[in-house]
Amino acid sequence: MTSQKLNTFLENNLQELKDNGLYNEIDVLEGPNGPKITIDGQKLINMSSNNYLGFANDERLKAKANEATDIYGVGAGAVRTINGTQAIHEELEDKIAAFKHTEAAVAFQSGFNCNMGAISAVMNKNDAILSDELNHASIIDGCRLSGAKVIRVKHQDMDDLRAKAKEAVESGQYEKIMYITDGVFSMDGDVAKLPEIVEIAEEFDLITYVDDAHGSGVMGKGAGTVKHFGLQDKIDFQMGTLSKAVGVVGGYVAGTQNLIDWLKVRARPFLFSTSLTPGASAACIEAIDIMSNSTEENERLWENGRYLKDGLKNLGFDIGNSETPITPCIIGEEKLTQTFSKRLTEEGVYAKSIVFPTVPRGTGRVRNMPSAAHTKEMLDQVLATYEKVGKELNVIK
Repeated sequence: MTSQKLNTFLENNLQELKDNGLYNEIDVLEGPNGPKITIDGQKLINMSSNNYLGFANDERLKAKANEATDIYGVGAGAVRTINGTQAIHEELEDKIAAFKHTEAAVAFQSGFNCNMGAISAVMNKNDAILSDELNHASIIDGCRLSGAKVIRVKHQDMDDLRAKAKEAVESGQYEKIMYITDGVFSMDGDVAKLPEIVEIAEEFDLITYVDDAHGSGVMGKGAGTVKHFGLQDKIDFQMGTLSKAVGVVGGYVAGTQNLIDWLKVRARPFLFSTSLTPGASAACIEAIDIMSNSTEENERLWENGRYLKDGLKNLGFDIGNSETPITPCIIGEEKLTQTFSKRLTEEGVYAKSIVFPTVPRGTGRVRNMPSAAHTKEMLDQVLATYEKVGKELNVIK
């Protein structure tokens, strides 16, 4: 017999989520995750993928993945520190380091694993971490795991960062102090103020950590937010994913050789999880090669992002202050936000609602993620659908 207390807890809390419009239904794709997808037999224009450059179903990446699988097998067979490091893994890390303009890099199984492993490998109970209040959940969990004192900093507020850095330093309580921020914030699409952050970090000797999951492949002609500002030699940790713009799966940390050597002996997800598959590694290498040799996909991504933003703004939607292709339509109340998303789907546009606790209460939004793979015809259909549903639900006039 299963625990009655557990069953009661689950039933009551699941029902509460459903009653408050906070329960997320998981949709199953019947095919690849591209600009168009199929769910329950319905073909939809896909506006909810992180597949920014359209690489997730790119024939060039698939060919490289298949080729590597034939050579190395479907799995690495062990953790990296035993005998799970294959030549393809070292090639991938060399490519990442060259692309990010750092001395070295280490690949992890996911971006979440990067933050769980890298932060706690360097920071401990004798340290403090200054963290932007809108940082990703994986950063929050990585900070907690480290045992360091976590000090929340107001979002993108440089005065608050300077004041809290000064207070932390002058307290004399901490051996090391880190400031950690997303490069691109995924809910609003705004970009970290890295030049000002670096200035404050140098003043107070802060360790700098940039989670560029949504900036890699997007900012800096693809090389990321740090490269966008030309600060490769000023940021200690450049972290990113291989599962968004790169289109595959995994994550990485790029930095000095000493940092990477340390992470390879102290980052627990690296030490205790089996390596990336050879096929995934080869596909990532191909994506990085494409981005290194051409900005075509990156430029098309930005062009599509501007087109969608202009169209939604002209229709009267609140799209916030995004500085990137990420385009939120802020609806507000949670149930209305979910209804709006559902109606879009019924009309052929897949754009998921994002509500509390992912974003603050009352700021529910439908987040749009245009990609290089979308055509103008698709985006025009998206805009026409938004206009129809927006007027129907009295979100716009």
